[in-house]
Amino acid sequence: MADSDISIAISKLTSKYQATVPRSVREALALKAGDRIAFEVCDGEVKLRKAQSIDLEYLASVESGLGEWNSDEDARSYDDL
Repeated sequence: MADSDISIAISKLTSKYQATVPRSVREALALKAGDRIAFEVCDGEVKLRKAQSIDLEYLASVESGLGEWNSDEDARSYDDL
């Protein structure tokens, strides 16, 4: 993307940490109601993009294993790390 192609859209967070995706961003990403978005965070920079099916499959696979490490015994075992 050339510097001349850069645009800025601003949205305000609500008290529930929700924000409206500005129209220019929705149009650029071809977003519609019900679509999922992905946030890529790297070195203090965040990229927003339309989530792809691979993102959703990865999320589902990770979420299914997270409860396995959520016991009092695990907390005591890893408390001093």
